[in-house]
Amino acid sequence: MKMKQAFQTVAFQIIYVFIYAISLLPQRLLYAMASFTFFIAYHLIGYRKHIVVQNVARSFSNMRYGEVHAIVKKFYVCFLAYFAEMIKSISAPPEVLEKKIIFENLEVMDQYINSGKKVIACLGHCGNWEILNFMPYKIHHELYAIYRPLRSVIMDKLMIKIRSRFGMKLLADGRAVRHVLSDTSAPAVYLFLADQSPRTEDERYKFHFLNQQTYFFSGMEKLARKARTAVIYLHITQLSKGSYKIACLPICSNAELTKDGEITQKYIDLLTENIKEEPYGWLWTHKRWKR
Repeated sequence: MKMKQAFQTVAFQIIYVFIYAISLLPQRLLYAMASFTFFIAYHLIGYRKHIVVQNVARSFSNMRYGEVHAIVKKFYVCFLAYFAEMIKSISAPPEVLEKKIIFENLEVMDQYINSGKKVIACLGHCGNWEILNFMPYKIHHELYAIYRPLRSVIMDKLMIKIRSRFGMKLLADGRAVRHVLSDTSAPAVYLFLADQSPRTEDERYKFHFLNQQTYFFSGMEKLARKARTAVIYLHITQLSKGSYKIACLPICSNAELTKDGEITQKYIDLLTENIKEEPYGWLWTHKRWKR
């Protein structure tokens, strides 16, 4: 066991040093590498291309063939550019990132936290959502990201290392409920990516989303109501290549006063607006509709 742990530690350090060294390359060169990867993934391999085309076509049934494929192509271009930006953020000075990432209406979080409320900040896989790793640099409150641990111990440690650079705390999904409900935990912000397929399908949380009947996680809303939190949506848009704006949009100030499904419906409405504003920015490679 000790040898295995030692091997994992050494492997983690080697991989992290390698990625950090790559992050020191100029952003233009990293973008060039992303463009080369795009050529391979889109033109040669066609990585999950049939899934992306099908998802976009079903979601925007009024679009013509050419419009669908234009979105699909731009999705791959942007998606691979996000990786280049994420790698660069590992070593980029905070002063540089601050110029590229604009936060709007952060005072909403301050008001809720200062009043003693915990905040659930939900978002979708829109744009480069990994830029939220920078958020702790901009707010003066504890910030937790709810995540599903990876099977690989090495890759899991690597993800935690990269995402926690500016003070983000990663909270495994299996521990999230207990932590949020704990009376001893101070008011904090909890990030939830709530647009993937749930493990269990609850008919009460089946909604009309992008022209299709879609199941959503019930856990985020149920936890918000039980913990009496405030809920906000983080709307991510790309201002220009490598530059983003994150707007904090209130969903409710007292989750316990909402009706069953109300928070999720508001989340879906805001997520839909976010996707329609930049349809190429959502994570279309995910098998969101399995049936």
